[in-house]
Amino acid sequence: MKEKDKEYPQLKETEWLCDLAFSVDLFGHMNELNVKLQGKGVFAHELYSDIKAFQVKLALFSRQVKQNTLTHFPTLESVANMETTDKYVDIITALDTEFARRFGDFKKLSPQFDILAAPFNADYEKAPDTIQLELIDLQCDSQLKDKFQQSERIYEFYASLSETKFANLRDMAMKLLVLFGSTYICEQTVSTMNINKSKLRSNLTDVHLHGLLRISTSELQPDFGGLVKNFSRPQLSH
Repeated sequence: MKEKDKEYPQLKETEWLCDLAFSVDLFGHMNELNVKLQGKGVFAHELYSDIKAFQVKLALFSRQVKQNTLTHFPTLESVANMETTDKYVDIITALDTEFARRFGDFKKLSPQFDILAAPFNADYEKAPDTIQLELIDLQCDSQLKDKFQQSERIYEFYASLSETKFANLRDMAMKLLVLFGSTYICEQTVSTMNINKSKLRSNLTDVHLHGLLRISTSELQPDFGGLVKNFSRPQLSH
């Protein structure tokens, strides 16, 4: 790491090298989490599962690093020559505390996430009062159980539930699935809003914008044939 005979004295400092190695390993673990939280079709309960798992890993890292066991910090282990690892334990603990603070709202929704992910295994007595009876009906319906197990996308299952028989359960599930999308969905939505910065943007109404955002973040395919049939005199010139 020399550039035009420029020296880097930090490379000779053991403490600086250890700090760099620790950062490399820790940011590597954080990057793995970040990748898991990306992508289309990742919903709230899945995000929360990954976050919970990472917090458990942080607790493990803290205990092991305190004991100078660096199995999960291979870069640090390769250069380690330290008398104490206390400052690294403090950093990991502070990170865990920050995760708990930032995702506190997710933790409050944990019981609902459990029902959302596994409705047929959920304890209906511990479920919110508004969905207890509907949850019993659901769990006693073998056809719906088979349908849930065969569904590739969880939102398709909940969207298929009867709006009258399972109104509250369906409403709870769809709100969690829609309101807590992945960062990918957020980025996609912002991208759509930026794309529509054109000379026609001044003509967009809230209804138009809402429709554009729904189309851009949905996998649903419009029934163009059905839409055309609904118009007695479609204006083909447009």
